[in-house]
Amino acid sequence: MTVLVTGVAGFIGHYVAQALLDRGERVVGIDNLNDYYDVRLKLARLKKLEGRNGFVFQKMNIADFRLVMALKDAFPDIDRIVHLAAQAGVRYSLINPFAYMDSNGTGHLALLEFARALPKCRSMVYASSSSVYGSNTKLPFSVDDRTDTPVSLYGATKKATELMSQSYAHLYRIPLIGLRFFTVYGPWGRPDMAAFLFADKILKGEPIPVFNRGEMKRDFTYIDDIVAGILASLDRPPADGGPGDPPHRVYNLGNHRSEPLLRFIGILERELGVKAQLDLQPMQPGDVPETYADIAASQRDLGFTPTTPIDVGIPNFVKWHKEYHRKA
Repeated sequence: MTVLVTGVAGFIGHYVAQALLDRGERVVGIDNLNDYYDVRLKLARLKKLEGRNGFVFQKMNIADFRLVMALKDAFPDIDRIVHLAAQAGVRYSLINPFAYMDSNGTGHLALLEFARALPKCRSMVYASSSSVYGSNTKLPFSVDDRTDTPVSLYGATKKATELMSQSYAHLYRIPLIGLRFFTVYGPWGRPDMAAFLFADKILKGEPIPVFNRGEMKRDFTYIDDIVAGILASLDRPPADGGPGDPPHRVYNLGNHRSEPLLRFIGILERELGVKAQLDLQPMQPGDVPETYADIAASQRDLGFTPTTPIDVGIPNFVKWHKEYHRKA
């Protein structure tokens, strides 16, 4: 059978597709290759997958319901879905809010309808975000905490995907798992995320914008740990517990440690061999001072055990960053 991976040219998506192919799965990957960031990076990721046995790529916008539904006839053996396509980024949601409703709203609905239309959907895993915790001040963030006080439109749309999924699991008994990712980083990462953005500016001698005047902490999670959690979720769909217990679960995937942003920058400086210029700024609208994942539920149900601290992950990222720009 075959796994559909949406956002397959994205940071997390292309790693998931590789891991599935490595274990002998067939993968249909879709991506609209939009220009939210440099398309050349997306194409370079995609190039790593093209030509591999069992991989097929379709360029497609998930908000186009007609095209999404056509996949059912083109690939009738799809029985599982890893839905990672989304409009990401808290700050960009202040600039282009409608992109979030199209991708994270309409697009997610299209994938739920696609899952519903499959003869047998064994499981669908989808990307949520730690941004759903919004103005929550209790640490660490637990999946049992309230998530009805979003501080960004991005976080609100991700919470909406969880609510939509809950309703579809209730109505149609589709096994669904939502994963709240905590600041994912590593080789082939997104240019708008801290590691890539800071490394570029440090090497160019440009100031790094550091919000809340440096008083920020994040639960940085390495890509290999995230991929392991996604595959575990795909392989362990929730059971249908009856009318009051639909087959839908939400889990945190984080490193279960909250690191000071200035320590993260310090390791980058050391690995790059260049001192950063810090542009200390006030808190950015839609942002929060600290994230920290409680992963008790994902450890219990998924066997999720992150193993990569930033002292290991950042050097891995910097090594890749140097090689990528040398080849570019």
